[in-house]
Amino acid sequence: MFDIKLYPEFSWSLSRHKTLSQCARQYAYQYYTAHNGWLRDSSEHSKQAYRLKKLTNVEMFFGQVVHDIIEKAIDHYLNTGIVPSEDQLTNAVRNRMNKGFVQSSRHFKDWLSRPGKFTMFHELYYGQTNVLPADKTDKIKYRLEVTMNHFLESDTLKEMAYNEQIEFLEAEKFRILQVGKLKIYVVLDLLYRDYERDKWVIVDWKTGKQSEEDPYQLALYALYLLETYPIPSYKNIIIRNEYLLDGTSTEHQLDPVTLDKVQELIGTSTEWMNEYLDDVHLNKPLPLDQFPKTDDKRTCQRCNFYELCFS
Repeated sequence: MFDIKLYPEFSWSLSRHKTLSQCARQYAYQYYTAHNGWLRDSSEHSKQAYRLKKLTNVEMFFGQVVHDIIEKAIDHYLNTGIVPSEDQLTNAVRNRMNKGFVQSSRHFKDWLSRPGKFTMFHELYYGQTNVLPADKTDKIKYRLEVTMNHFLESDTLKEMAYNEQIEFLEAEKFRILQVGKLKIYVVLDLLYRDYERDKWVIVDWKTGKQSEEDPYQLALYALYLLETYPIPSYKNIIIRNEYLLDGTSTEHQLDPVTLDKVQELIGTSTEWMNEYLDDVHLNKPLPLDQFPKTDDKRTCQRCNFYELCFS
């Protein structure tokens, strides 16, 4: 039976850290106010925060769709030995994008009552329109044209096709890294073992531009591997970013400095988050007015919870 808790269980993730870094008020809405907002007897404030938490923007939705289609394509290949064609993959992504647009533009009332079951684009919700901005449409059209071609030409897929000494281990599954009593959530896009090179390879598919944070995200995954699998050394781990927008691939060899930096970030970030708690044991937050709003209006305009701050 589902256990209803007054306060959410505390866990750490890089996305949670980034949210707090952007805006403490957004962090409060995302991780506390929205808690239990799916329950009928929750306050209207919590229900509203939960609905807004479920908003997505076009780029994020596209990225999630691409990840889902790639996961299915790899699973299909492992079961049949056949990789779907570029047209098949592109059409699958296009159909999912169209479905998301239809739900966002024509099923507003359905989304209001069941925000976890229907898609709502940030651009349509706050634009109060049924038409996406032209720049967003052009951006997604371009990404549709190139993404699946770059996936099929990626180093990872070539390695799958020509290296017979590969064992696939995980793909797109939530995993928990336990650091002391702290739970850290990680999602591996793809993990396999390359016996030919005696390496464990972590792959992260990227549908956006390169970021300075990318290697640190993968280093977090590597910590999970070192705790979960019988890997003799961090030197046996390769972390790879596949950038599907420009068709490039970047491999990072782990080093102790990067691993130490990631663990240090987790520690200092957790301490920072605890400053916003009235009771650390219960994960009970301070009153909402103790979470300051950002002064960066550009962040506000992109925020799902804009209407809670600027009614």
